[in-house]
Amino acid sequence: MAISSPGIGSGLDVNGIVSKLMALEQRPLTALAREEASYQAKISAYGSLNSSLAQFQSSMQTLASPAKFQALTTTVADSSILSASPGASAVPGTYAVEVQTLAQQQKVNSAGFANTTDVVGTGTITIQYGTYNSGANTFTLNSAKSAQPVTIDAAHNTLAGIRDAINAASIAVSATIVNDGSASGNRLVLTSKDSGAANSLKITVADADLTNTDMAGLSQLAYDPTLVAGSGKNLTQSLAAQDATLKVDGLAITKPSNTITDAIAGLTLNLTKASATGVPTTLTVARDTSSVQAAIGAFVNAYNSVNKTIADLTTYNLQTKQAAVLTGDGSAIRIQSGIRAMLGRSITALTGNLQTLSDIGVSFQKDGSLTLDTVKLQTAINNNFGDMAKLFAAMGTPSDSQVAYSSATANTQPGAYGVSVTQLATQGTLAGALAAGLTLTAGTNDVLALTIDGVAASVTLASTAPYASAAALAAEVQSKINGATAFSSAGISVSVTAAAGILTIASNRYGSASSVAIAAGAAHDNLLGASAALASAAAFDVAGSINGAIATGSGQFLTGAIANAAEGLKVQITGGATGARGTVAYSQGYASQLAKLAGQYLDTTNGAIASRTTGLNASIKNISSRRDALNLRLADIEKRYRAQFTALDVMMSSMSQTSTFLTQQLANLPKIR
Repeated sequence: MAISSPGIGSGLDVNGIVSKLMALEQRPLTALAREEASYQAKISAYGSLNSSLAQFQSSMQTLASPAKFQALTTTVADSSILSASPGASAVPGTYAVEVQTLAQQQKVNSAGFANTTDVVGTGTITIQYGTYNSGANTFTLNSAKSAQPVTIDAAHNTLAGIRDAINAASIAVSATIVNDGSASGNRLVLTSKDSGAANSLKITVADADLTNTDMAGLSQLAYDPTLVAGSGKNLTQSLAAQDATLKVDGLAITKPSNTITDAIAGLTLNLTKASATGVPTTLTVARDTSSVQAAIGAFVNAYNSVNKTIADLTTYNLQTKQAAVLTGDGSAIRIQSGIRAMLGRSITALTGNLQTLSDIGVSFQKDGSLTLDTVKLQTAINNNFGDMAKLFAAMGTPSDSQVAYSSATANTQPGAYGVSVTQLATQGTLAGALAAGLTLTAGTNDVLALTIDGVAASVTLASTAPYASAAALAAEVQSKINGATAFSSAGISVSVTAAAGILTIASNRYGSASSVAIAAGAAHDNLLGASAALASAAAFDVAGSINGAIATGSGQFLTGAIANAAEGLKVQITGGATGARGTVAYSQGYASQLAKLAGQYLDTTNGAIASRTTGLNASIKNISSRRDALNLRLADIEKRYRAQFTALDVMMSSMSQTSTFLTQQLANLPKIR
């Protein structure tokens, strides 16, 4: 009978022998596991490097803002009177500021109602803004503010409903209800959201109930300050619109708001209280050297952080004789070398006295980290404050005051590029042929059907017989056009001017998409004259070249041509003449370049880290395939070993049996004497 259990027949330890032989055969599996663990460790290390580089890139993007290196501080001797904040164009200086009056918003209120649920009426309330001259009893429309209609339907015909409808309309007026404590003490209070004399209110009403008298229905809310109280002037003014008045270094200034951005170039003033008569306070603007030092310190720290991460992952420790995970790894070393090389170069196309990091006290140490000499930095700040931003940020500096740098792309190369203009951008403009008729009659010549910049709408002008002047009519036309929802929601607006009684309507947009057209009819003929064109002539985009190549024009903007060094450089031509318009010097500072470089390394498709990680993952996948093949081979080897040693066991058992038999037979042979 065959022996089925290994080693039973002869006592041979087949399992032990096969196990020891297979342990030797499996050594390649152990080597594959070590190799796989090494790849996994490198992937983890690259994950750490990716995270560190992402933080570095974020820091560089923040430091690439010019504002980080142009900061100013302001102090006010009496901070209860005003505060000030500097902008990019502010300059250091000292100013004597006397605040005489604060700007305020107009408030008007209705007659009292017993309940907030009392029905007032339905129709349309149209709110306009302008300046009321009490001496001449005239109201001049504010051409910068559009008319704002509010529809009052049956669901909002109560005092509270009208309040809610006005607030929901998101216009430049807010509505509240104030109760004065009397039997009919609920009053609708309307407040202009914008302060200043030019934001006084004029409220006209189209009452849906035409049988109502002036002091009934929705007409109770009409307010024309030039009319008699109770006859179109049905609200009561509780606070007059008022401008802010102040003196800066003795110069008288009037502004509509207590927040003033254009009194002192580059400064925003926030007025809070009137000064004592004739007693100015001192406003001081100074360079914020501490914030510049902090920004440059942050730059040094951001680099040192990513440099340490790379060093920790790549350095061989001579004392412990231990290699780091990425020691000798070419990709990691190239990333480190690329960043260091960029820091060691000067900035191309940079103008001014600062060209390199060493000029501001930033230098390399023996271990590859950066150090900052604060004394040298302070000297550079004191002597070249205006050049600090250029050393770190991406900036374009035009030599022509009517050429403004807008933006650049990743393809824009540093350099000084000449700008030439062959065609200035124009606006779609429709001019009258005759002096405008100042009398508008409801239902006859008060409705304009217009198309502005390709968008159509109709507006209804206030019928007045007659308007005081063509300028007053122009303000009404501009107010109503700019207040039309179809236009305002599309960001479309116009300017309407009057000269010698003739109106001109101009789209505020520049370029080939700009146009003005008015449909034929009585309104067109009355405003512009029957012989006037119905549509403006074609408007043009700016045209010209940048760096000698034809640029793309869109509105007032020129953009550098593809495949040119100035590709993507975008400038705005705001005026001036055709011909050569100077140069735009474009430079990319250290922070800007490093942010871009880090972005290239971090690119998830072609970046150095992504490529290396992809390669490592491919190697791990290959190891998996090799392991699977090796396991199949080892299974075959073990099967062969077991078959061989089992056969040996059987053979040895058989030989043992034969030996025993022969021994017995020999023992039974007769003995020879």
